Amino acid sequence: GAAMRTEISTAAAFVTRLLRAAGGIGEEQLRCFRECLQEALREHYKHHWFPLLPSKGSGYRCIRINHQMDPLIGKAAGMIGLSHERLFQLLPSELTLWVDPFEVSYRIGEDGSICVLYESPQPGGKTSKPLESRTSCKEEWRIGRASPSKNYSMMTVSS
Repeated sequence: GAAMRTEISTAAAFVTRLLRAAGGIGEEQLRCFRECLQEALREHYKHHWFPLLPSKGSGYRCIRINHQMDPLIGKAAGMIGLSHERLFQLLPSELTLWVDPFEVSYRIGEDGSICVLYESPQPGGKTSKPLESRTSCKEEWRIGRASPSKNYSMMTVSS
């Protein structure tokens, strides 16, 4: 249980932050959403968490919105009265969140870059890829809410 606490709270806080950035949801509802999502993730990952083989079960733990709402996010949102339709308006239409032992990362849009939210060294001295080799995307989720769909061209307005 305690092993995956940081990863799960990182993932839940991230989704909550996306909802907060979209606006219109009260802090109390957001807090409840975050707790419900953490609980749902804990339950979902209980028998699918392998610190010695961090990538094992990664697909099972992956949270995904791709024109279908991830059931765990949907469940937590339902607890605060948010419909799937409303969630689709608030969250990126394409979001992938990987919650693995020692690393939580996400990608917005199908060809967006993968951004690391949390990373900790694995016990046993195996160091993961150096962070410098990755683009830091802390700000990226603020800029691009979703990748534009192929059927329209982006119009840029110069200031």
